[in-house]
Amino acid sequence: MTTQQIVPGRGGAADVAVPTPGAPGEPARRSARRLARFLRMVPVAPAVALLATFLAGPIVWSLYGSFTNAALTGKNASDPQWIGFDNYVKLLNDPVFPLSLWLTVLFTLGSAVIAQNILGLGLALVMQKANKQVSSTVGTIIVAAWILPEIVAAFVCYAYFSQDGTLNQLLAVFGMTGPNWLYSFPMLAIILANLWRGTAFSMMVYQAALGDVPPEITEAAMIDGAGGAKRLAYVTIPMIRNTITTNTMLITLQTLSVFTLVYVMTAGGPGNDSTTLPILAYKEAFRFSNIGYGTAIATVMLLIGAIFSVVYIRALRPSKA
Repeated sequence: MTTQQIVPGRGGAADVAVPTPGAPGEPARRSARRLARFLRMVPVAPAVALLATFLAGPIVWSLYGSFTNAALTGKNASDPQWIGFDNYVKLLNDPVFPLSLWLTVLFTLGSAVIAQNILGLGLALVMQKANKQVSSTVGTIIVAAWILPEIVAAFVCYAYFSQDGTLNQLLAVFGMTGPNWLYSFPMLAIILANLWRGTAFSMMVYQAALGDVPPEITEAAMIDGAGGAKRLAYVTIPMIRNTITTNTMLITLQTLSVFTLVYVMTAGGPGNDSTTLPILAYKEAFRFSNIGYGTAIATVMLLIGAIFSVVYIRALRPSKA
């Protein structure tokens, strides 16, 4: 940037416009701004480095592995070869893959997106109206399932739904004979198990959100004659819409990757009747020693999770007036 300085002429000559350098100190100010931006990045540098090491690194390595014929044993274990999109072509032609994809969608929608949201919000609403003793007791019972280690919760659910388990013993008290739930209705069993274990998270999220709803707005709706259902539909839910979207995103991503619960209860069986994508990836990679193919399945899961994340994040954007 340059400016012009007017220099008076000599001996009656006209004034002359002489270009001069930019404003004094401008380079120094630019350097100071660059330094300030750099210093603002310094505190987050360790976090960025950790994300790059433990998140981005494995993702990139997994993506690379899905294009190889890596295996657990044999020649391909020590010297995997690049095979391009062969694993993905094989995946598209695998009759088990569409079944696993459908079961994963069913498991995620049934046990998380629909059930955990509805039950979690319902429990939060009930506990908001209940007295302190009831609220504390019910909250403790529900949260206990959530804080259990996943492997412990999985064995508890296995013991509950098995042929001689708790559920069939309860049915026997009323003179009924229950089936082997894990064999006859494996998806129903693992959906109910994941619902039991995961509802506490949604309940706590909605309890916090309901606590932020201004009571005067609800009271105004009551004065206007709105019943409980209308207040919920037209006042409460719109005010906690972002919380519902955020909670749905979190439980969706969490449920997509559930492995231990399904593996302990059914191991994907009988046959492939409960083989979700995490179970299919495990079987291919570690039971059949095809690491490359299993990694391709894991990469598809990562892509599905990314698509869900983008959809939910777009839904969280404030609407334009």
